[in-house]
Amino acid sequence: MAKKPGPKPGSKPSKLSVYLYIPNIIGYTRVLLNCFAFHVCFTNKILFSILYFFSFVCDAVDGWAARKFNQVSTFGAVLDMVTDRISTACLLVVLSQVYKPGLVFLSLLALDIASHWLQMYSTFLMGKASHKDVKDSSNWLFRLYYGNRMFMAYCCVSCEVLYLILFYLSENHTEKLTDVLATNLQKISILSFLIATSLVGCTIKQLTNVIQLKTAADACVLYDIDKKHKQ
Repeated sequence: MAKKPGPKPGSKPSKLSVYLYIPNIIGYTRVLLNCFAFHVCFTNKILFSILYFFSFVCDAVDGWAARKFNQVSTFGAVLDMVTDRISTACLLVVLSQVYKPGLVFLSLLALDIASHWLQMYSTFLMGKASHKDVKDSSNWLFRLYYGNRMFMAYCCVSCEVLYLILFYLSENHTEKLTDVLATNLQKISILSFLIATSLVGCTIKQLTNVIQLKTAADACVLYDIDKKHKQ
């Protein structure tokens, strides 16, 4: 029997094959892990922390897999960002319920979503391939954040670690955020070191989000100005 010919080089992949890219399958796994993690978050904090952090680590794995197997896709990039934003948003909502003032965490949630959404939209308007392409930015911190993977990883990991530690330390629904931070930072322990280092990285990330929000908003305004000028 003659051997069935395989797909020709450069042939167009099917929709199903893109959905089943290895990095996208990792992305679906992250969604399932997060769903189960938040299902048990108030009954088993340790299991929740393990599942949530494992899902976060998979964020780096799917990026590596996309490059390794040449399976980079727009759908995968969007899936990755949406999963990141939703998982962090859910954790911030939970923290807003166990700490006072909860508005602190809800404000961080709003800043995170607004800054990334505007950055994605402004990237589309400027015709760039990636929202991480900020080489033309005049702000050195913004360029450093997206231009240095290690620095970006430190800031992102710091945020997630700080949020997880705060959730783990919460004992009731009337905790004061400042009291919990002050009490644990005064102790000499591995936990206090983790809180201090993650607090620095998280602060830098929030500052970068503010810069990103302003920069992306400016890009949208300039696009409108140029559009009206050409009419």
